[in-house]
Amino acid sequence: MGQVTDVLTARGRAFVAAGITLSLSGWALGFPDISRVGVLLLALPVVTGVLARQQRASVRVDRRLAPRRVSVDQPATVVVLMENTGTRRTPLLLVEERLDYVLGDRPRFLLGRMAPGEKRQVEYAVRSHLRGRHSLGPLTVQLRDPFGLTARFAQVGDTSDVVVLPRTESLAEGRPPGSGVGAEGEIPHVVALHGEDDQSVREYRDGDDLRRIHWPASARTGDLMVRQEDRPARRRAVVLLDPRADGHRGTGTASSFEWAVTAVASTVAHLSASGYAVHLISSATVHDGQAATKTGTDEALDILAEAVTGPPHELEELVHAAHQVTASGGLVVAVLADRDEEVLRQVASLRQPGGTGLAMVLDTASFTQGGRAGPPGPAAAYADVLRLAGWSATTVSSGSRVGDVWAALTSKGVLSR
Repeated sequence: MGQVTDVLTARGRAFVAAGITLSLSGWALGFPDISRVGVLLLALPVVTGVLARQQRASVRVDRRLAPRRVSVDQPATVVVLMENTGTRRTPLLLVEERLDYVLGDRPRFLLGRMAPGEKRQVEYAVRSHLRGRHSLGPLTVQLRDPFGLTARFAQVGDTSDVVVLPRTESLAEGRPPGSGVGAEGEIPHVVALHGEDDQSVREYRDGDDLRRIHWPASARTGDLMVRQEDRPARRRAVVLLDPRADGHRGTGTASSFEWAVTAVASTVAHLSASGYAVHLISSATVHDGQAATKTGTDEALDILAEAVTGPPHELEELVHAAHQVTASGGLVVAVLADRDEEVLRQVASLRQPGGTGLAMVLDTASFTQGGRAGPPGPAAAYADVLRLAGWSATTVSSGSRVGDVWAALTSKGVLSR
């Protein structure tokens, strides 16, 4: 076992206090029998503690999670396998699993005596309403003496992590409308090395259909050439998460930042399923140099599971990194807090001419009012700034569904404004 700590239980401390009181009282009042009782009470915890030290246990712990990645409020099963690796039979042990508080109450169970080499298995379930990476373990093993006066604690085994992914909502089917240029548009042909005249033409390969032979190109090159099937380029989408701590409001799962994380996670999952090559622009991807790399849905959800707010200048750094990705065009989706018009103008520059920009501007004041109507904030004015820059923008209040906001953004009514 790990490092062992010996402590007095509440009962043991009561015995010591009573022993000291009786010993001093008997000595002061001249009653030696009372003093003897006091000495006995003082000696009992010492004797039981020494006896408890003679009981040793060597336990190995193996912890398994199924699954290791879960969504918010989805349960995960934890299997704890314990094995007696010692040469003697283990005593009766009280075992407690240490958990992050968001995973629920700490499971406790009584581990009966195990013979050398014997194994025992315990299962329990964890569930979290908060996304993130939460730890389990180590296991705390407690051994008490028969009188319950002393206890020995030891931490056994390593820690494990369970990743709680952000909540995602189903968005409307189909791709967001937009003419598309650059990486977002459709490239009708694969251009060969010889120029436009030879586009969609390649060398003949065994098994090619003879009806696809391109005779003019074959005569010009001296080799059989066949027509290449048209291959559309894959569309690109850039999804930006505003991480500024001073821009978001609210606490816990009802905060504007948590709504933004849910919106970004839902958007990435939807666009990836629609065939887009998605680039997630967040604090984690920019700091790790992954902003220019395509982000898969699972990878994006893992990143967003641990997303946290950052300093005020963080959004400017993200916009700078996003420019390298959006320079060749593409769909841009931004989830923004209603703060700092100048920075929002920098975000507006991410949309290239002919491209599509979709913006969700959070009315962060509503997230501190429990969704109740209050004085209008700057969100509407900031949305107008983005619309003037050619974006489709809408404001978001507390309690709004991501699916409804997405449907509004991609509808013709919003796009025509």
